[in-house]
Amino acid sequence: MAERLTKDQRREALNDLPGWSLDPEGDAIEKTFRFAGFIEAFGFMTRVALVAEKMNHHPDWSNVYRTVSVRLTTHDAGGLTELDIKLARAMDRLAG
Repeated sequence: MAERLTKDQRREALNDLPGWSLDPEGDAIEKTFRFAGFIEAFGFMTRVALVAEKMNHHPDWSNVYRTVSVRLTTHDAGGLTELDIKLARAMDRLAG
């Protein structure tokens, strides 16, 4: 099982993740992505789904038209882990 990040590790990771924020409990990171339209948003989600499946680490997310809201946490670890940081970085790359 993945180990939860310490407070210092969370802070350091967020410094390298523009637009991501720590949830109030410190157990997850969140970001809202906005695209030109629905097709772009859905395409982004499809690309992320392929990466997430390979990682066996899946986001909590929702889509409304051109907006994708994401929350990343490692449920079986009970909080934020390096898996979440890796997936956040991949999502940023895939969003362009």
